[in-house]
This record gives sequence, C-alpha cells and structure tokens, in this order.
Amino acid sequence: MLTKKQLDLLDFINRRVARDGVPPSFDEMKEALDLRSKSGIHRLITALEERGFIRRLAHRARAIEIVKLPESLGGEPAGFTPRVVEGGRADSRPAGAQPVEAQHATELPVLGRIAAGQPIEAINDAPPGISVPGQMLSGRGRHYALEVKGDSMIEAGINDGDVVVIRETNEAGDGDIVVAQVEGYEATLKRFRRRGDTIVLEAANPAYEPRVLPLGAVKVQGRLVGLIRTY
Repeated sequence: MLTKKQLDLLDFINRRVARDGVPPSFDEMKEALDLRSKSGIHRLITALEERGFIRRLAHRARAIEIVKLPESLGGEPAGFTPRVVEGGRADSRPAGAQPVEAQHATELPVLGRIAAGQPIEAINDAPPGISVPGQMLSGRGRHYALEVKGDSMIEAGINDGDVVVIRETNEAGDGDIVVAQVEGYEATLKRFRRRGDTIVLEAANPAYEPRVLPLGAVKVQGRLVGLIRTY
C-alpha cells in the first residue's frame, strides 16, 4: 500500500519517462510534489524502492528502473515488463518487433560539439554524420546531432561524449532541454525556463549555477528529442 505522496511521485516519474524518455531530476520531483527539500524526495524514492516499485542502478546518473506499477496507475497484477531508463528512451517495442538495428534508420548531420558546462563556441570538427533510429525523430521539422562536451547535464542523464539528437525549433516550453545560442555566438545545452522578462538556463548538475539572461540574449535553436551513447 502506497501513501498519496509515494503514489504521486511514482506517477510523476512514470509520466515523465513516457514523455521524455528520461526520469525527472530531484529538483523537478521536489517542485512537482511541492516539497521544501530534496531530502523528502530521497525518503520517497527509498520507500518506493523498498516496496519493489522502482530500482536505482548504481553508478549511473538518474538511472531508475520501474519494476512495477500499481493497478491505479495502469499496472498489471502480474507479467509486468520493467523499463530501464539510462539517460535514453524506454524500450517500448511490442512483442515480436524487430530490434532497433533492424528498423529504419536515418542519417543525421553532426554539426559540431555543444557545451554542457560553461557556454563555448560550437566546434565544427565532429564526425560528418550519424545513423539514428527513425522512432527517435518527431516526424516534423529538421533534425541534427551534436556531440556533448562537459558534465553540466549529468543529472539529466547526459554525459560528456554523448551525442544528442535535436529537433530544430525556435520555441521551447518551461523545463525543455534546448540548444541555446547566447548573445549571438556561443551555444550551450541547458534546461530552459522563463522568469518574467528573463530567461534562465539551468544546468542539471549542482556544481553549476543557473544563468539568468535578458530575453533578447537567448535564442533557442532546437529541442532535445534523443540521446545516443557509445560504450
């Protein structure tokens, strides 16, 4: 039996994984549940793990395995297939479907490197292209890829050396991870938020302070839709 807060948190994690392919950060969980500190989220996460609803994977940033869901959230009494989230997308293939490698792939240009740290000018010496699963693309608009440089987005499951897939757009909603052009020339990968007449570019690493900039200083160049990691 889950408490209301435990159920609310499990529901929030499940919905964010279904929407974004990655679990929310502890700050986002705290905000969603209207808690005063992240210690309350730690307690709820521990309780969900002890009750067998989730499993945290060691040594991996924001890697959560959803083991089961209660029936009130659409779970099944038995036979539930867990989804492992490791900064990528959940495996939602129907039974008998071909693996990703056998499905249609699209070649995307790798336009350069993008800073996940302090903004730097994009470096255009990355490989010329990369194949990505067609299911990773949104189906509308131009897409491109960038190699990540830095560690400021590690709590969003984005590590140094990862390749991010970006849908080109100049629009973003609060909380979206975007490619932001700052003051006309430097580019960075950050979470986007509006605060009155300013834009806040938030890192997903407590070592980095948010950057607060006037509206005219930030131009959105794309929104994160996928991530590719090579081991």
